[in-house]
Amino acid sequence: MKIITLGKTGISTPQNAFGALPVQRVDQDTAVRILHKAYDGGMTFFDTARAYSDSEEKLGAAFVGMRDKIYIASKTMATTPEKFREDLETTLHNLRTDYLDIYQFHCVKQCYAPGDGTGMYEAMSEAKKQGKIRHIGITAHKIGIAEEIVKSGLYETLQFPFSYLATDRDIALVKSCEEAGMGFIAMKGLSGGMLNNASACMAFMSQYNVLPIWGIQKESELDEWLHFFKEEPEMTPELKKVIDSDRAELLNEFCRGCGYCSPCTVGIVINQCARMSQMIRRSPSATWLSGDWQEEMMKIENCVDCGACLTRCPYELNIPELLRKNLVDYKEILAGNVEV
Repeated sequence: MKIITLGKTGISTPQNAFGALPVQRVDQDTAVRILHKAYDGGMTFFDTARAYSDSEEKLGAAFVGMRDKIYIASKTMATTPEKFREDLETTLHNLRTDYLDIYQFHCVKQCYAPGDGTGMYEAMSEAKKQGKIRHIGITAHKIGIAEEIVKSGLYETLQFPFSYLATDRDIALVKSCEEAGMGFIAMKGLSGGMLNNASACMAFMSQYNVLPIWGIQKESELDEWLHFFKEEPEMTPELKKVIDSDRAELLNEFCRGCGYCSPCTVGIVINQCARMSQMIRRSPSATWLSGDWQEEMMKIENCVDCGACLTRCPYELNIPELLRKNLVDYKEILAGNVEV
């Protein structure tokens, strides 16, 4: 397994890391078992966030007494120094540690900088001086903001969506980070569940100096990634064909399912309904056609075009239009006019 060093941080870890957002969806015993198995299988880097409900607490329970054996990164969505300090103390308590290897501003709308009037970068710098964090990181979803972050030279790591659906601009961002001595943490390597060939995903990542954090909540999912410690996939003509096919289907506007658009003013479950067409075809399940999901999809007819979701979507998608397209397709599927 290729070893990645995150820029100038000195953090070196296998190019196969654990994204702990999904463990908030399982009970603590299951989470602890999965996290232990991940470590035993070779993973040493674990990424979580204050926003992931009890994910931090589950990591804390799993790795108490093992702090020197792993790297832990967490995040804060705070927008004031007071909330930043509160979040940091909560995170340290939850993780049962007195320091974080990387602390990241989470899903930022701007590149925080010294003297910008927010006090946010100063709060982060103060925490580093106090030894509560070792390295300063940041996460973004919008490419323009990410590019500004790299140019600023203020951050030691950048976390940004990266998968084999990457654009040339995304790939240029990865290279810019490398040239700047910044570590690149690749989130959404499965594009919100749209990509389902683990070998293709891993083979793509191995071509770049990035650290993918795979979102894992089931042992069966973990087993796929741990297998690559024994047999790392190479980019073959067969995998290239899978990638080319997925790019042809998905490279246009599609919902990654992040959920930052919510809540909807009329109760639409946007992060599922806006990608229902792909989910039905790429993750077939009778559940998607159940009475409950039919009811959820029909809520799209109640959309009032208030625009709230448009202001929140980090990918700047035309969500109302995307929802209506999915509803038309869904009705065609229910009527038996379209095969899936």
